[in-house]
Amino acid sequence: MDRKNFLKAGALLASTALYSNLNASIFNDKKIRVGLIGVNGMGWSNLQAMLKLKEVECTALCDVDNNVLEKRKSELAAKNIQVKTYHDHTKMLNDNIVDAVIIGTPDHWHCIQFVDAIKAGKHVYVEKPIGNSIVECQTMLAAAQKSNCIVQVGQWQRSQQHFRDAMDYVHSGKLGKIRLAKAWSYVGWKKPIIIQPDSPVPNGVDYERWLGPAPKRNFNINRFHFEFRWFWDYAGGLMTDWGVHLLDFALLGMKADFPKSIVASGGLYADPNTAAETPDTMTAMYEFGDFNIQWEQALGIASGIYGRDHGVAFIGNNGTLVVNRGGWEVIPDDKRVEAVPLQKPKDNGLERHMENFVQGILRKDKSNLHAPIEVGSHVAVVSQMGNIAYRVGKKIYWDKAKGRFTDEDANTYLAAKYHNGYSIPKV
Repeated sequence: MDRKNFLKAGALLASTALYSNLNASIFNDKKIRVGLIGVNGMGWSNLQAMLKLKEVECTALCDVDNNVLEKRKSELAAKNIQVKTYHDHTKMLNDNIVDAVIIGTPDHWHCIQFVDAIKAGKHVYVEKPIGNSIVECQTMLAAAQKSNCIVQVGQWQRSQQHFRDAMDYVHSGKLGKIRLAKAWSYVGWKKPIIIQPDSPVPNGVDYERWLGPAPKRNFNINRFHFEFRWFWDYAGGLMTDWGVHLLDFALLGMKADFPKSIVASGGLYADPNTAAETPDTMTAMYEFGDFNIQWEQALGIASGIYGRDHGVAFIGNNGTLVVNRGGWEVIPDDKRVEAVPLQKPKDNGLERHMENFVQGILRKDKSNLHAPIEVGSHVAVVSQMGNIAYRVGKKIYWDKAKGRFTDEDANTYLAAKYHNGYSIPKV
């Protein structure tokens, strides 16, 4: 987007200072009170980025691990930020001390916490993937669309200018007819998870609440904190962890809706004895009619396609555009298009994403959000489709009108199975 359209559309302003001055008149200097649910990992990173905006203050933290909760409370106190702490997100929502929440919990908790926040009238920044099943994604989409709450999904690359420039180039037609787009993630640093015995619940951890709607099981350190993402009860592995970031741009570049069919293959090839459940190696093919989108993933391998450990490639008759967090470039096919050397990023995508979210709240306007609920739900569903095709071991077909597969084996994975008295929220 050029500067003229940038200003005309009322999107992000060029600097935080100018942005802040504008917002002062919109919001009458009243700060947006933010509560963080899930204070580790990306939840904490999101809060730090948001607190760089003068229009925001943190008033509450919520986590089931009191050790991490107290650590984060102390870190904020060192910056003269005083917060109230909670172990139960519903109590935080019931106390009138937040206007918006950041949801940074494991994926299996997202849907419940999201719908609770929306029903409480809170604006929501929810980490990706928005849900741990297709039905959860559909439920969250319906809840958000029935409300006036501002919702931004944590697909922050949508706010980074070089990704936006790359999409403009793809849409220009210069690559010619694109029949194949590839997205991939190779995580070289991740080693197989060594099987460990169950152990007592650590002091200060409310493990029953951590499990929430997931099946009851004894505590095992392999499933806790960061490692939750490799187990089906809580997440979808690399496909939903990185796939939502990268398939998002494959879909955006191709202006694609939902695929007609999906087939996937892979397994635990790096180490069959790993404690993990989700595949360390997998390829999925999404068919759209006149083009395909291909996904590749591998844990423990650093070298990926085009010499990049992650990225998206659009392969056209005239050339190929490759983009990732390190920049974008165009590789000509037999000089049919002019080469574009690597265009490196010049901004902080996460910080711009938070600015965009906060601007939406201040203006009470969903229309300029870079990653609204529709974007987050779409790509999370597509990512889940790849996992489902892998789990059923056959090609599956999507019925868009019905919002389900034509195969009943695949449909058994549409909804997460809730336990311990929890149920999928009604909206």
